[in-house]
Amino acid sequence: MSFSANVKNELASVEVIDECCLKSELSALLRTNGHIKKYENQQYYIYFITENPAIARRIFKLLKSLYNCNVEVSVRRSQKLKKNMKYTVFTDDKLTVDRIIEDTDLLEKIGFRMQVSKKLPMHLLDNRCCKRAFLRGAFLGGGSMIDPEKTYHLEILMKGLYRTKDLIELLKYFDLEVKMVRRKEYYMIYIKESELVVDFLNIIGAHKALLELENIRALKGIRNDVNRIVNCETANLNKIVETSVRQVREIELIERELGLEELPKGLREVAIARLENPEIGMKDLGQILSKPIGKSGVNHRFRKITAIANELSKKSC
Repeated sequence: MSFSANVKNELASVEVIDECCLKSELSALLRTNGHIKKYENQQYYIYFITENPAIARRIFKLLKSLYNCNVEVSVRRSQKLKKNMKYTVFTDDKLTVDRIIEDTDLLEKIGFRMQVSKKLPMHLLDNRCCKRAFLRGAFLGGGSMIDPEKTYHLEILMKGLYRTKDLIELLKYFDLEVKMVRRKEYYMIYIKESELVVDFLNIIGAHKALLELENIRALKGIRNDVNRIVNCETANLNKIVETSVRQVREIELIERELGLEELPKGLREVAIARLENPEIGMKDLGQILSKPIGKSGVNHRFRKITAIANELSKKSC
């Protein structure tokens, strides 16, 4: 099961008691996953379609808890390639549908016509708990997450620009800075910063998923630190090898063209030490001399050796 599905399964089991929060969550589900249609007799009916059985159960319980109405649930196999099961939660009880429309501001009158509201039901979002419930419903109905082992990415799909902007303002209330992009007839609100993803999961009540994400972040941090250390050590070793190879080549040139015995004592000692220890760094090389010196002292002597080697190289040309 995907990480996203695990988050939704956890959210679908969050216990909610207050009626205002139940209505707020249902309102978000209606705007992200719900459909409202008319029969020929102009009576409205409402339905939801999902591939997640936990979400179907959640919607069923919300409708039953709030309206104690007749709710039908049907299951069929999808016609798509994966052929997952699809769950449809449906109610056409006139009194219930009318109450849902009124409670959630689902429809608004434009001229002589009724159409799905372009805005969020602000009267349901006065309390902080209701705001959290709405975000939970929005994620259940239109949200998803990429496996955090791969990357950090959380998104919510919403129809309607005004509705999407209202949702962004709601997220800003919780100091969540998000980005928006158009995706066909939907608008996608997304978060890519791991800290903000953690904050969002905490707000909507996905605490188990939050802890799992924090563990993944910690492990990835350790792996990144180890990789940085290894890369740094590898770079240092490469530098030591390249420097040592160049120094040995210069010393061999001096030995061949001039003879090491012609070098001053300090240069001769460090040159012989390098030939005998081509694998160690400058600092360690300075410590094995008869009179140990620091890295800067070794560098100073090798600059002189390099200058002598360059002169000999010019003469040989």
